[in-house]
Amino acid sequence: MEYITNSEEETEALGARLAEKLEPGAVVAFTGDLGAGKTAFTRGLARGLSIVQRVTSPTFTIVNEYEGGRLPLFHFDMYRLSSSDELFDIGWEDYLARGGVCAVEWSENVADALEEGAIFVEMRRGGNSTQRVIGIKGASV
Repeated sequence: MEYITNSEEETEALGARLAEKLEPGAVVAFTGDLGAGKTAFTRGLARGLSIVQRVTSPTFTIVNEYEGGRLPLFHFDMYRLSSSDELFDIGWEDYLARGGVCAVEWSENVADALEEGAIFVEMRRGGNSTQRVIGIKGASV
């Protein structure tokens, strides 16, 4: 399904709606250019999971963990990883086993490690600076 959002707030709201349907162990795999709204969508996931912590991009830490909501949220940035082997080195299987939601930015860098059942979110810029075109496969919102 494809959605169009016209502001960062609408992108977050779409993420929040998706989060309400997620079960323990869900993987949300993002693709999209820099600035496409992946972190904004993840802020929405956090809000939909009732996480109150401030959500920031894990660019330099590879993974940020947020707890205290309906499910924990593990926010990964795979931009700096060159293969899925590196993903397993940082404990990917342990995160999956913890029963939270794994939100994976730059998922194309570790595509072979993503199991069937992942929800794929493709994000791209729309017709103006705030518009986003968001394709979601594997779940309905």
